[in-house]
Amino acid sequence: MDIDDLLAEVAVDAIPQETRDLHELTRCWVAERVSPEILPWPSELVDRVLERIRKQIELVEDQTGNMDPKTSFKLIIIQTELERFKFLVRSFLRARIKKIDTYPLHIKALHNTSLDTPFPLLSPSELQYLTSHQALLSNHYSSSFLSQFPASLQRLDDTAGGISMVDRPDEDKAVFVRALRDVGEIFVEGTDRRFEMKRGDVWVVRWSAVKRWCVGCGTGDVELI
Repeated sequence: MDIDDLLAEVAVDAIPQETRDLHELTRCWVAERVSPEILPWPSELVDRVLERIRKQIELVEDQTGNMDPKTSFKLIIIQTELERFKFLVRSFLRARIKKIDTYPLHIKALHNTSLDTPFPLLSPSELQYLTSHQALLSNHYSSSFLSQFPASLQRLDDTAGGISMVDRPDEDKAVFVRALRDVGEIFVEGTDRRFEMKRGDVWVVRWSAVKRWCVGCGTGDVELI
């Protein structure tokens, strides 16, 4: 750890928790919209943000109707900040739900393997949504056309013949990343391309080459932008 890291830690400690949560939520929102894969659910951050939103809504409701100009101006500021948090949460969840709808079987398999880790892939509500949504689709497909096929061809997760029926995200999609710390040499699998990623560098690179270092799903040395 160098002097810049020490100064950064001191600066972070001086920032109010609410502001740090806003910055972290914004970072999670950007990363979720940019990454081809769904990222682990930030449960502690979302719990804090939702609790703060709930308290702010209660405050606005309690003080609504107060004709004091100073109080009314304060409520306008609170409501503006509240709408910013609500927009980020809604957009963040929409980005995750879109991926769940697109790759349900793949994401469910990844979630099951993540249960033994400190950061499960999905929240309980997302898992419930995925399970219910997939059950509805399976019943619809079965009643529409799958029931007319032989039993060996009715599975939606079939991998016979070396061809998987499970849709997966494109891990070779290009993403913009910024190095928060020196990462070292990056190797792009399938090519002979190698490069050094140093703190502050911005690169366009394949997701598969950098995801192990990305904030949210790796060491946190690199952030998506």
